[in-house]
Amino acid sequence: MTEQPDSSGDSLLALRLNKALELKQLGIDPFGHSFTGTIPISQVLQEFAEGRAVRIAGRMLTRRDMGKSAFAHIQDESAKIQIFLSRDSVPEQEFEVFKRLTDLGDILGIDGELFVTKTGERSVKARALHFLSKALRPLPDKWHGLTDTEQRYRQRYLDLIVNTEARDVLRKRFEITKEIRAFFEQRGFLEVETPMMQAVAGGAAARPFVTHHNALDLQLYLRIAPELYLKRLLVGGFEKIFELNRNFRNEGISRRHNPEFTMLEAYWAYADYDLFAAFVEDLIVHLARKFAYSGPLDFSPPFARVRYRDAVAEVAGEDWFSLTREQRRERAKMLGVEFAPDAEDYEVTQEVFEKLVEGQTQNPTFYTHLPRELVPLAKANSDDPSLVDVFELVIAGVEVSPGYTELNDPVAQRERLLAQSGGETQALDEDFLQALEHGMPPAGGIGIGIDRLAMILTGAESIRDVIFFPLLRPKSGTAGG
Repeated sequence: MTEQPDSSGDSLLALRLNKALELKQLGIDPFGHSFTGTIPISQVLQEFAEGRAVRIAGRMLTRRDMGKSAFAHIQDESAKIQIFLSRDSVPEQEFEVFKRLTDLGDILGIDGELFVTKTGERSVKARALHFLSKALRPLPDKWHGLTDTEQRYRQRYLDLIVNTEARDVLRKRFEITKEIRAFFEQRGFLEVETPMMQAVAGGAAARPFVTHHNALDLQLYLRIAPELYLKRLLVGGFEKIFELNRNFRNEGISRRHNPEFTMLEAYWAYADYDLFAAFVEDLIVHLARKFAYSGPLDFSPPFARVRYRDAVAEVAGEDWFSLTREQRRERAKMLGVEFAPDAEDYEVTQEVFEKLVEGQTQNPTFYTHLPRELVPLAKANSDDPSLVDVFELVIAGVEVSPGYTELNDPVAQRERLLAQSGGETQALDEDFLQALEHGMPPAGGIGIGIDRLAMILTGAESIRDVIFFPLLRPKSGTAGG
């Protein structure tokens, strides 16, 4: 039985509403109450035994009427199974209700017993039918998911119903997150929470979202990073901490960017960037093995380590760092690298790095010792103060994890923040600087882009595939995504 809605869907909606009304007239609530004692369908299939009584619930995806009997497939979160109904297996009224008043997409409860059909399909012979929720709108045609990619994200709930691959990817993403949390906790890290609304948008160079607290008449910012609050906890005596947090950056949307994203940040007192690089490598190797990664990337340790300047010189010329400012700008243009007219010299170099090094890197690679202007919160290298002890772990063309030895000198930190120039800079957080003046232990710190890492480990094409509800441009004439 297949419904053919008109272009607006209004007639189909009316038809199903009438069915819901008729169910009520028969004394059947089309939007039922609790239905306890069910067994996950995956467990039913795993422990299948003919004649066993079972109670299941799920959404009806297919149905086939055969006069005095009918077959359907019911799907719950774990799996789907065929059900069989006939005038002999269920009360006659329930059978007639099923034939006339159920539709694809309805959520049903079934009491029955297990049996195997003549074709060998494991099934449930229904003994009782329970209405749990009447679907007033139809599922996408052909049960292959929504064919329009953007529509899949807009109506994620429909995509999850009919697209098992999408559901599996998202489930795996959260299993990855769970495993990351366990990895840190098993190594003595404490999970903490810091404010999502902040009076000063600090911890990263990014444009924040602005909000307002009416009672205090105070302008606040959705956090762009938790770093400065986590460092306050180092000052307070916590030595191994992490936070799985939501960050918000008022920036563009792309295959690799969503304005609201999940980041893990961790700090380790008395450690440094080098120790944390080994930690991150162990974590990602563990995840690749745990989740049986089988894609084109090679996660075999040890990951390559390349100094930032060496990587840039390899793609832009061995003489790159001896060129004049103007010569570098001309060379960058020849290489097809775009940059803002007012870009600082180090920003031009960074554009070259991002396009020709980072964007072309596939297997996990640590790029180390970045220019100090790029990371004002990192400690300067003791051999070359123009560089900072930093790594950027790049996988599949994107930065997945930055890490560095933290700058804990409050005087130097103030100078570095004041010296920032260019477009987006980090605000001066006086309370944070005051905390540093009380003494913060030497420490290493890292960030891990959870969405990006999940995208890589699941083989997803877009970051939107590993986010339940990514932000989208509103449809014309609508108020939301």
